Amino acid sequence: MSVEDRPDPTPADGDDEAAGPFERWVRDTIRNPEKAYKAMFYTALIFFLITTLFPLYWLLMVALSGETTQDVGLLPRGFDPGLLLEGDLTMGAEPGVFVNVFTVVPFHRYMLNSFVLALVTTAIVLLVASLAGYVFGRLQFKGKTPLLLLILVISFFPPAAFFIPLYQLFNQNITPFGLTPPELFNTPAAMFLPFSALFLPLSIFILTTFYSQIPDGLEDAARVEGTTRLGALFRVIIPLSAPGVATAGILTFIAVYNEFFFSFLMTDGGPENWAPLVEGLIAYQGQYRIRYDLMAAASIVGVLPVAILVVVAQEKIVSGLTAGALKE
Repeated sequence: MSVEDRPDPTPADGDDEAAGPFERWVRDTIRNPEKAYKAMFYTALIFFLITTLFPLYWLLMVALSGETTQDVGLLPRGFDPGLLLEGDLTMGAEPGVFVNVFTVVPFHRYMLNSFVLALVTTAIVLLVASLAGYVFGRLQFKGKTPLLLLILVISFFPPAAFFIPLYQLFNQNITPFGLTPPELFNTPAAMFLPFSALFLPLSIFILTTFYSQIPDGLEDAARVEGTTRLGALFRVIIPLSAPGVATAGILTFIAVYNEFFFSFLMTDGGPENWAPLVEGLIAYQGQYRIRYDLMAAASIVGVLPVAILVVVAQEKIVSGLTAGALKE
């Protein structure tokens, strides 16, 4: 049977008129697949926006509803636009809760602790990962592949596996090699040291990918001018790999800023002992009552620095994560 003799799969106009709305939409989609792609894209986009933004919206409603959480719906409890005509600019909501989060407990100190811990950990991770990434990305030596696999395996270890020995070590309960370690419990070192170890593998892999793509000629030219390998790393390789360095730094900063497990167990919860942001949220829970409105408002305030950082550096994050996806 020739091509001309085959029946036309496109239904006639009369069939479309007799079909129902859904059947007509299906037939139209078969003729024009682009409509199906757009429908799937917008469905996935709406689903993503609802699942990611609705928790923040609900936190805002709980925060603006006052001390009780009863009758909290899609609008704050007691919200009435008619109150605006009576001079009530809050319209029944309680925006003052965003000020109270800093007066009931020193929440700003908890935020500062998390910010400093994230900043110090990011600096340590970038320094060590840059050296390791340079070795793995630009040098050839025996055991390179097994070492990379070992780092990959370690990166999947659960943090709980490290907690007990580290807790014993930081409280001077064990003496490795006969040496008594310094007591680090309730100090920032008890947190940024394990943070650095936990988040280092990801940065090593990101920077290894970037450093391996730098042409050897650029580094050779720098060394001909008299710089050392270390000098070429910091003067040539790292500046040319700025998206990768920025991506590794941002991902590390966000992960440490939101970390809870080690932070909760390595401090007693006091802001003066470097307790982080999550400890501040728990501080609104008293013996007889829980201030959900303050916890919700503090959660929104605490997430703002990370949200601003992601918005400002979104291009660096995307370019860094997609680098190496295409082989040229």
